Amino acid sequence: MADSSFDIVSKYDKQEVANAVNTAAKEIANRYDFKNVGARVELAGEVIRMEANSEDRCKAVLDVVQTWLVKRGVSLKHLDVPEAGPRLSGKEYKLDVPLKEGISSENAKKVTKIIRDEGPKSVKTQIQGDEIRVTSKSRDDLQAVQRLLKDQDFDFAVTFTNYR
Repeated sequence: MADSSFDIVSKYDKQEVANAVNTAAKEIANRYDFKNVGARVELAGEVIRMEANSEDRCKAVLDVVQTWLVKRGVSLKHLDVPEAGPRLSGKEYKLDVPLKEGISSENAKKVTKIIRDEGPKSVKTQIQGDEIRVTSKSRDDLQAVQRLLKDQDFDFAVTFTNYR
């Protein structure tokens, strides 16, 4: 019998992110606490841009965006929120939050080490760029690896694709 496999990736659905940002923009336009504060949010490529006339309002816009991303099933681990917070630009506070995807080689090594140390012995891992291919003769072992990784708390989002 042929080996079964799946890929471990860290990718987000671009359409879901766009939908979440658009819905957040509509909510911000309609909410009374955002009236006359110049609050705006937009998706510019791989960056979510937010602005408002005060630092607190800018953080509130971020909170609305995060709420809609969660409702849309997008992990907040894809957001690379700057620790410095909103920056003052003229009279406006602006916050640019880049979206990140892909597993760095350092993180890929951590994942493969966890699988090697704690996972079933029949499972083999292979790092392929920003993805990790996991193969085994037993589908039960592959499912055990998925459960193992779901229980871990990584600083990046983990998704499983190409399950064969």
